[in-house]
Amino acid sequence: MNEFTIIDNNLYKDYSYLEKVLNIALDHEKITNACFSIIFVDNTEIQKINKEYRHIDRVTDVISFAFEDAADLVYNDIRVLGDIYICIPRMQEQAIEYGHSEKRELSFLCVHGLLHLLGYDHLKKEDETIMFALQELILNEANITR
Repeated sequence: MNEFTIIDNNLYKDYSYLEKVLNIALDHEKITNACFSIIFVDNTEIQKINKEYRHIDRVTDVISFAFEDAADLVYNDIRVLGDIYICIPRMQEQAIEYGHSEKRELSFLCVHGLLHLLGYDHLKKEDETIMFALQELILNEANITR
């Protein structure tokens, strides 16, 4: 059984569809007995986090903190994957910029953040190709298209 918590901080209320999207991603990666959190934040908070942890002083859309990067964290047979911070104002701007719905953009950012928690990255072109294809596959399976 996988569990995740969404802390919306009163920034966004329309996210009930994320359960389906995230479960498809977890099933696709054969993840069982895991937990993680998604925290919605504003521009000020994400910029502060980005500056403190990545030394980049600007707003970004999503930041993931994978707890398993240091060591496998398992409590009572449950993997603790980490936290995903999503900037809601940036998500809304990107939905307009990319010409698709907020549902699509928020789903993309959640899947993107989750895949980072699971060890995927996109620093190299080959890795980016794999990660982005997997994101598209998951979103298509969830019927969340452009």
